[in-house]
Amino acid sequence: MIKLNIWISKHQNKITAAIAILIALSLVSDYLIKLPIAATVFMIVASILGAIPIALHAFSALKNKVISIELLVTIAVIGAFIIGEYEESAVVTFLFLFGNYLEQKTLEKTRSSVKSLTKMAPTTAELVNDDGQTETVDVDDLDEGDHVLVKPGGQIPVDGKIINGTGYMNEASITGESTPAKKGIGDKVFAGSLTDNGTITVETTSVGEDTTFGKIIELVEEAQDSQSPAARFIDKFATYYTPAVLIIGILVWIFTQDFPLAITVLVLGCPGALVIGAPVSNVAGIGNGAKNGILMKGGNAVDSFAHVDTLVLDKTGTLTTGQMSVTDVDNFGEDKESMLGLLSAVEKTSDHPLGQAIVKYINDLGITKTPKLPELDTVKGQGLVGSMNDTQLLVGNERLMKANQVEITTAQRKAIDARMNDGDSVVLMAMDQKLRLVVGVNDQLRPDAKSGLQALKDAGLKRIVMLTGDNKVAAQRVADRLPIDEVHAELLPEDKVEFVKKFQKEGSTVAFVGDGINDSPSLATADIGVGMGTGTDVAIETADIILVKSSFKALAHAYVLAKKTTANTKENIIIAVGTVALLLLGLIVGVIHMGSGMFVHEISILVVIFNAMRLIKNKPAKLDSNQVLKPADQLR
Repeated sequence: MIKLNIWISKHQNKITAAIAILIALSLVSDYLIKLPIAATVFMIVASILGAIPIALHAFSALKNKVISIELLVTIAVIGAFIIGEYEESAVVTFLFLFGNYLEQKTLEKTRSSVKSLTKMAPTTAELVNDDGQTETVDVDDLDEGDHVLVKPGGQIPVDGKIINGTGYMNEASITGESTPAKKGIGDKVFAGSLTDNGTITVETTSVGEDTTFGKIIELVEEAQDSQSPAARFIDKFATYYTPAVLIIGILVWIFTQDFPLAITVLVLGCPGALVIGAPVSNVAGIGNGAKNGILMKGGNAVDSFAHVDTLVLDKTGTLTTGQMSVTDVDNFGEDKESMLGLLSAVEKTSDHPLGQAIVKYINDLGITKTPKLPELDTVKGQGLVGSMNDTQLLVGNERLMKANQVEITTAQRKAIDARMNDGDSVVLMAMDQKLRLVVGVNDQLRPDAKSGLQALKDAGLKRIVMLTGDNKVAAQRVADRLPIDEVHAELLPEDKVEFVKKFQKEGSTVAFVGDGINDSPSLATADIGVGMGTGTDVAIETADIILVKSSFKALAHAYVLAKKTTANTKENIIIAVGTVALLLLGLIVGVIHMGSGMFVHEISILVVIFNAMRLIKNKPAKLDSNQVLKPADQLR
């Protein structure tokens, strides 16, 4: 029996084709050649051939105590065969098997995003040996710390960091962003990315299933196999609905003594479109997200996100880039360029983020000539102290200036206060107790934060709340530039969790957006956790939705996609239930019979599948370019 099942499953499409040929031969024999006996024989063979795979599926389901759709069709076919309706029985089996074939093909298409990802997974790598020679090895043979050479046009086989070379990387398979990103020494790269130009050497940090790319494939496959609440309800409904149809068919036969009518009721009552409607919407929606760098962990995540009305965000690394940059410089020295060159020389000795931002800013100005300095002393919590040509040099905060009796004039005080009122971290440089430079440094807003948040509100989000551990001034400075409804600052991680719980007690469905590291408690507490980041381990484990590319455009698309997927599922349920109701009404009126009813039934299955496939083509909305923050907008 098992071997027969396997053989039939393997050749089911060929069996379907054979039935179609037999039906065609029967029609030719009956209407053209005028051989009714041959026509009947062809229909009988077609009926038997079609009934075998359907009956075997029904028997397998019964062994597991499940009354399946196949059982209804099997009884209907046997009944039609008994009363001599060979044409009806042959057509019903063909339509059912052909419907399964089309369903399988269309479902495969909805899963194409995962298949394309799997095909893109790298299998080999150019390993750089200790002697500098390269050899082609299997990706699974690589270890952490190995060096891999990637040539122009090549695929990066591992997660790692560049230790030699520069180039433009196409990371569309990871982030959904088609624009190549320039990467150089020290930058992270991901398996599955393509090197558009430039030769690079990558030091391996993760390989195979442990790479971001591998985790994406695994997550999407798991998500597409999971069920939404609607799908679970339909499955439960079908377990009661199918036996009910069988009982109704029996009752129709008992009370009417009309056997053909009872058999037709069984055929028309098949809930095929209802059973397939929700899963195919789920698969298509999640597949679309994966193609655009959005990982949604199954139907539950999609359904919950669609009902979110309150969005809670972290500030640093979420609303902001997480990279410090200089916002403004006030010069009180004689020569600004020489002052900046001296400041750059001092900050090059520090690995502090503020110092690195200042060095980058000065380099970008084209000021590369810096004096050589003797070793500087670090004053904890204040800054750096040194000397140059017997001149005392101080670089740090205002406490360092006060400790060294640096005079601050009214104009200088005004400049310092302006930077602090804007929420900037202030770096001061003084020479011989006189203040020379006031530098404001701040974490910059993401360019698409404003337009992305507005797109979320336009899509139906009611409230946006920012929770941050930063000071109130800096938090309000960010909120004033964005469509944010509430701001709560100077919070510890546990305080953020309490706010999330508070919103939930008020009846809100809450989504928390964070970087997946410091905010993991809040991500886990919220109804939906959204991880903004390139797939860190904590984000993948904690968040329900992961935005591989940290962008608000992706967040807005995820929200809209979740809503459309949920709506699409409801549409499919309405189509399925409506079709059964119309078929039964047509049966009562007398315009629907077994063959035509089965035809309409299979058409309804295709309709719900094609309706779901519209989700695959759904593209991220274009954000309002007038609301995209440009560098100049960040300064004031």
